[in-house]
Order: sequence, then C-alpha cells, then structure tokens
Amino acid sequence: MGPKEDNTIVVIPSYNESRTIGEIVQSIVSMGYNVLVIDDGSTDDTQREALDSGALVIRNKENLGKGLSVREGIRYVFEKMNYEWMIIMDGDGQHHPEDVPILIKAAKHDDADIIIGNRMVYPQTMPVVRYWTNKFTSWMVSRMCGQDIPDSQCGFRLIRVEALRKMRLKSERYDIESEMLVEAARNKMRIISAPIRTIYGKEVSEINPGRDTIKFFSLVLKYYFGKDGLR
Repeated sequence: MGPKEDNTIVVIPSYNESRTIGEIVQSIVSMGYNVLVIDDGSTDDTQREALDSGALVIRNKENLGKGLSVREGIRYVFEKMNYEWMIIMDGDGQHHPEDVPILIKAAKHDDADIIIGNRMVYPQTMPVVRYWTNKFTSWMVSRMCGQDIPDSQCGFRLIRVEALRKMRLKSERYDIESEMLVEAARNKMRIISAPIRTIYGKEVSEINPGRDTIKFFSLVLKYYFGKDGLR
C-alpha cells in the first residue's frame, strides 16, 4: 500500500531547535500526520515546543548525535507503533513541511523503497562548499549503490518501514544518511529521488567537516572491503 496520512509517521531528530520545531510540527500535524520528535539532549525548549505543537517526544539525556537519534526513532516505531512508511526530516527549518506531498506523490507513482529529497535541482541558495562536497559524496554513494542518487546527503526521505527492518544501521552521526542508502543497496532495494527546495537561513550546521568527512570515508571502506560489504 502506498503512503498516506494514517500509515505514515514523521520522525524528526532535533537538537536545540526550539526556534523552528514548533512551526514544523504544527504544519505536519495540520496535514494529518503523526509526528515523533527525538530531542537529542537539547539545552533549550525544543521538547516543550514540540509537545505543545502536537508531537510525541523522546528525549535523550545527553547529546548523542543525529545517527543515534534516528536509530532511536526507528527502534521506537518498530517496538511501539504500527506504520508502513516513515518520513525522516530535520528540525532546523532546512526541510520544508510543504514538500512532504512531493515525496508521497513520488512513492505512489513509482515502486520504490526509499524516496530521497533532491536539493540539487534548485541549489542556488546552497553554500558553495556544501554544494561541491555533496556532489562528490553523492557520486561516491551512487557508485557504491549502483543507482543514481543525486543528493545522497539529504536527510529528508520517505522509507518503507519493512525496508528499515532489513537494514543494519550502526552510524552515530551524519554518516547515517549514506549508511542507510548503502544498506538499502546491499538488500537490493530501489532508491529514487524527488526534487525539493533548498532552504538555508541563519541556522548553524552541526556538521563537523573534519570528523564527518573521516566518518564518511570510513563508511566507504567498510562497505567496499569489509565483511558482508558490497564487494
């Protein structure tokens, strides 16, 4: 069955996003979707804003990283909920709730397991360094997966819950985006993309260029040469 309001959960990992999370949750709830926010040890009012706006909230006692937060949200859905599809998006305002129907429509018109938001169609506001970094990592991930994935680092994605059950996710930080895709490829899943807007404002990225680049290449080595990898 294709995704719709009653069989799709929206999962939002968030860290110190009190400025934006309330409006995002309200917009999604108004569309008829339930929302699960994973507050990753925020020191601001992220939890309260999310709760007051209609989300269910899981709170980490300390900041653990995006990957662990995403995995915690997935685990909770597996154990406590009954959904067929999951949307994962960020809580900092870079992913627009109004683009949710774009992913839903793509899933309904194409038999795929994962639909990735593609910001590279309209990249005008994307910082130059991030644009070229994304081009390179997307090229690498596409080669690893044997599928064209123009924006592999986009965290705005729609996924079958049954597909997630087959993945062995271990990433703790932003490498979760790439790991999810190579795990999908390892399990012979189909990945497609759908164009979404690129939104960059005054928010400060939590990405650490040095640390997260190292983690990305560690992931590449693991899946190219490690046990049970892609080669």
